[in-house]
Amino acid sequence: MNRNYQKELDRLIEKEQKEGRTPALFLHACCAPCSSYVLEYLSQYFAITVFFYNPNIFPAEEYEKRVKELRRLIGEMETVHPVKLVEGEYHPEDFFAMARGLEDVKEGGERCFRCYRMRMEEAARLAREGGFDYFTTTLSISPLKNAGKINEIGEKLAEIYEVSHLPSDFKKKNGYKRSVELSAEYGLYRQNYCGCVFSRRGADRAVRKDQTEDP
Repeated sequence: MNRNYQKELDRLIEKEQKEGRTPALFLHACCAPCSSYVLEYLSQYFAITVFFYNPNIFPAEEYEKRVKELRRLIGEMETVHPVKLVEGEYHPEDFFAMARGLEDVKEGGERCFRCYRMRMEEAARLAREGGFDYFTTTLSISPLKNAGKINEIGEKLAEIYEVSHLPSDFKKKNGYKRSVELSAEYGLYRQNYCGCVFSRRGADRAVRKDQTEDP
């Protein structure tokens, strides 16, 4: 049976609101555009610490550009509850070690699932250490990301690290559409690939194909 993670989130928020709480959320973020709607939405109900941890991003210049844009967005966006930023360590060799043997796997497959897990696990670990009520990730806002797998990973990590996972499918309620609007409003840099060298190669091939097919 397909689960509606947005409805699960709605029920959870309603429960917290009835109890008069503003829970602390440790939010893994992949980039500013994906974070924009999620912050606008969730900051109404949670005190959010954004965690930028993405050793998959290639090259280093791209990593710096993305974290800079996220920092700017958080500084400029007005939110109901305060939002803070924590930047994780950038060790791309960790990503390449994780991806070894999966270099030729199609985008959206096992290599990507392991990448979700790597980043979400660090978020879960730090959420537990920091005494946060919940952890989650912005990844599910992308139409290209598998929300079911993301939530499955989050629930497994919640059991391991004993910190609650916030269910999410942020593309619902026109979340992705709103992220595009907010990106335009704040003039955010929008990348044309997920982040890793493998997704960049795919994007470059698509550009070359378009150029070849142009009349």
